[in-house]
Amino acid sequence: MPKGASPKREREFKKLETEFKKEHRYPGREEEVAARVVNKQRAEHGETKQSSHSGNKQSAKK
Repeated sequence: MPKGASPKREREFKKLETEFKKEHRYPGREEEVAARVVNKQRAEHGETKQSSHSGNKQSAKK
């Protein structure tokens, strides 16, 4: 996890990584996928310096 991630996001990352390993999902890439999921959530909730609003594409259309 990157610097500045809250303890909540750290726990969420570890939980996802463990869950992926247990379910044999994303073999060999569990850590990467868990980090991507958590980073996307951080960006959507404005917890990063440059928040990504790509999930809200309707606001871009006019």
